[in-house]
Amino acid sequence: MKILITGICGFVGSTLAKEWLGADTGLEIYGLDNLLRPGSEENRVLLPRFGIKLFHGDIRAASDFETLPEVDWVIDAAANPSVLAGVDGYTSSRQLIEHNLVGTVNILEYCKKHNAGFIMLSTSRVYSISLLSKLIVEPAGQAFRLCEKQLLPPGLSSAGVSESFSTAAPISLYGSTKLASEVLALEYGETFNFPIWINRCGVMAGAGQFGKADQGIFAYWIHTYIRRLPLKYIGFGGNGFQVRDCFHPRDLIDLLRKQTAQPYGHEVRLFNIGGGDSHAMSLAELSAWCADRFGAHPIASEPEVRRFDVPWLIMDHSLAFQQWHWKPQTSLNQILDEISCHAQQHPEWLERSGA
Repeated sequence: MKILITGICGFVGSTLAKEWLGADTGLEIYGLDNLLRPGSEENRVLLPRFGIKLFHGDIRAASDFETLPEVDWVIDAAANPSVLAGVDGYTSSRQLIEHNLVGTVNILEYCKKHNAGFIMLSTSRVYSISLLSKLIVEPAGQAFRLCEKQLLPPGLSSAGVSESFSTAAPISLYGSTKLASEVLALEYGETFNFPIWINRCGVMAGAGQFGKADQGIFAYWIHTYIRRLPLKYIGFGGNGFQVRDCFHPRDLIDLLRKQTAQPYGHEVRLFNIGGGDSHAMSLAELSAWCADRFGAHPIASEPEVRRFDVPWLIMDHSLAFQQWHWKPQTSLNQILDEISCHAQQHPEWLERSGA
């Protein structure tokens, strides 16, 4: 089987490539990356050692697909991953839309041409920010939990946000480009009869993740903490009680192997993929974990809520478990240990990868 991974020199793309080759013999992997992100160069040098053929190209440029070989499946791991993209002063709104939406169109046109299947790694940030921000939460130790005395909106339970939760605006420019890409992908699959799977991924984390908060808060926090650089709790009282879950991208491999082997025609094509409650942690709890391991480090506080932030977001992956028997295999503590070891072995990683 031949696989093309877009954004292959990023943390997620490179991890998938290496881990999948280790799991399957006879697999050919090609990669497309514009090498725009700091840190990409590290993987550009490493990946060919695994027999992966890399193509320097940009998904925003339709002509960059013309010289790519024919493959059986495309895994789309290319995106601007920041919920603040388009409004943060670093990326324009047009750049964001060109990357996350126009890029998707170019990939889908390539899939149509070669009758290749398409697997989109989407995001948890397609869910309604206004509904999530209105949730009533209460402190439990050093983390927020859902207050039991409230009527929860459809698609939400103590297990987290399910696929039926509202995607009504506002969901940020970033979230809207990913949601629009999902709709386009499903329509292309139906219209031109090639298989589509959409995996709405929560936070992914692990060693080698690039050193920016928007590309992985767990890795960024640990690297910064170990270096004794400034950290700050932002919003929700400034206590760091906001909660997210995470999982390791290598745990996607079992799911991707099953999806690429599944005949087309299955009615449900969209799934939440996340760590769930067992892999959830607040920033304050993460700081306490770091303090136990590396000693105390002061954390600054800014009570004012930042745009698009939410106090509690855990992904309910029950549907993925029902259909694919999928659940994260790497424990939260293993993920944090892996990041910590990498941070200690690469003290310059934040600068090399973009912080």
